[in-house]
Amino acid sequence: MNIQIYGRSKCFDTQKAKRYFKERKIKFQSVDIDRYGLSRGELASVKAVTGIDNLLNIDGKEYERLNLKYISTGETKEEMLLNNPRLYVSPIVRNGNKATIGYRPEVWKNWK
Repeated sequence: MNIQIYGRSKCFDTQKAKRYFKERKIKFQSVDIDRYGLSRGELASVKAVTGIDNLLNIDGKEYERLNLKYISTGETKEEMLLNNPRLYVSPIVRNGNKATIGYRPEVWKNWK
């Protein structure tokens, strides 16, 4: 497994995700999503599994500040995510072409 956890240091679900993999002695790479975001390729991979709308933190301050509730096209949302990493829901956990959003141990336990 090649686990990557994109999250925020102060995010409770990110901390729980890291703890889940540590307790099972599964190595993972932790990425500060606010600092590094996702590359275009990573975003495409995650978006294919989860959908673009599920990646947007619609309850966050950044979403409100940018007035995104009036944007409807997926292409624009993708550009907004690439340029504003604070818009992502966290954590985003990747394992190759598999991905989850949020704390999802019921999915992770089936990853091999």
